[in-house]
Amino acid sequence: MDASRTDSDSHFDVAVVGASFAGAACALAAAQRGLRVCVLERKRDPGDKLRTTGIIVKEAAEHTLLNRLPSRMTRRIESVRLYAPSLRQVALAAPGYYFLTTETPAVMRWLATQLQAHAIDLRLGQAFTDAERTDAGWQVQGVGHARYLVGADGARSRVARRCGLGEVRQFLYGIEYEFPGARLADPDALHCFISKRYAPGYIGWLAQNPGGVQAGLALRHDPAQARVPDIDGFLLRVGMAGGLPRQLKPGHTRAGLIPCSGPVQALARERAILTGDAAGIVSPVTAGGIHAAWDHGWAVGRAIAATLRDGAPPAEQAAIAAAPRFRAKRALRWAYDRLQFDWPFDLLLHSPPLRWAAEQVYFHTRGG
Repeated sequence: MDASRTDSDSHFDVAVVGASFAGAACALAAAQRGLRVCVLERKRDPGDKLRTTGIIVKEAAEHTLLNRLPSRMTRRIESVRLYAPSLRQVALAAPGYYFLTTETPAVMRWLATQLQAHAIDLRLGQAFTDAERTDAGWQVQGVGHARYLVGADGARSRVARRCGLGEVRQFLYGIEYEFPGARLADPDALHCFISKRYAPGYIGWLAQNPGGVQAGLALRHDPAQARVPDIDGFLLRVGMAGGLPRQLKPGHTRAGLIPCSGPVQALARERAILTGDAAGIVSPVTAGGIHAAWDHGWAVGRAIAATLRDGAPPAEQAAIAAAPRFRAKRALRWAYDRLQFDWPFDLLLHSPPLRWAAEQVYFHTRGG
């Protein structure tokens, strides 16, 4: 680049803020159509200070670029053990279905290499600070001009605030420990725990990943009465039942807010689009977001390319149409927030209705 040029002279088709799953998918989809793409990531190390469990469902593992992940970064899990508050348990599985737990920091670094391999201008250690609307897009501070601005910058999106787009209002608050080198007694199951005491509005979990064990807990976040999940108390309660070795010291800790209300209103307008957590593209029930975020980010990138390359209708319309509605899961979220009691789960754990509901949530099964 000419040394006399400045960022204000640069021109991009798309500026994406955030290099996690949704942002990476959007950038890659746009770059594959020949668009000039810039990605801003505030962290210098994409694998640092993560807020995702990194658990990938079968659909994402097989039908997205994530099917190219190096095998050393993943571990296949084919069943779920669901524990009632009494710690009674039921084993769940669906033929052919599986999850991948991951060495998540390595996965995020791998995604960064994929961006660079596709000639995307990845700017690590550069946060989004401001942008001004122009007749042909956005003048992004520290970047230059972009015809489209995409916010994939998390649940507290700066892009959403700056561009007057919708903001996430309902959250879970989660915390997760990593225990490097540890091994569960049953490492081939995802262990999920229901407890109104420790996880009101959500669950706790244990899972074997390629490098050890991840143990997490999340609960409904109430800004007026903020409460930090008691993960230490939770693990004392459930650790033995879940096969977690005693007297472990956690390595890395992840914590943060998780959207749980479904897609935001005003997800896109005037060449600004939200995706991923910033758009609320996270299951209101499971809080799983990688598959939905990747699909939506990819759809946004393709839609922008279709608009700019092929003269298709505005990408904003396609971005809104591609957002999952989660209607059934939003109804379940409403019920779980208001009707969660321990005794029904203890009583009905092995009943066909509860098994049917759990299989829909975990394995996306449909029908009887």
